[in-house]
Amino acid sequence: MREKLTNPEHVRTWPGSIPVEYVYTAGVAGEAYLRAIKERGRLAASACLGCGTKYLPPRLYCERCFEKTGEPRDVEARGTVETFTVAHRDLEGRQLEPPVVYAFVRIDGTAGGLVHRLGEVDPGDVHIGLEVEAVFLPPAQRTGSILDIAHFRPVRHRPAAT
Repeated sequence: MREKLTNPEHVRTWPGSIPVEYVYTAGVAGEAYLRAIKERGRLAASACLGCGTKYLPPRLYCERCFEKTGEPRDVEARGTVETFTVAHRDLEGRQLEPPVVYAFVRIDGTAGGLVHRLGEVDPGDVHIGLEVEAVFLPPAQRTGSILDIAHFRPVRHRPAAT
């Protein structure tokens, strides 16, 4: 199709589906990150060797000063909800019971975060600023995917000893 279409009524369609296959590679930094999740049930961040900014997920180069980053190191799997949404329907439009809460969680001490599910919390109790921690699948169930994090749950603060 080499001709330029100027009238939207002349657009052609392809009935049916076009099979598309691809292979996603996580890259060097992404592999270390996914290995930390799978093998240790931890999150890993890389730190810039120039300015010290910690990136999660890890990166090979700093996006602020363009210096290399060091090897990914484990960080606490805790953070703060920066924004969230409550899904009442699935991708096919079916009612979800209970609703699913998705949130962007800024991971403590890093310049990054993750969009993931929240669990062990009533949707009405979720708010911006909620402190959460990752809940990992049991080691035997992990496959090296972001879904090895089952969900994030609210941090349960322990009362101070008296």
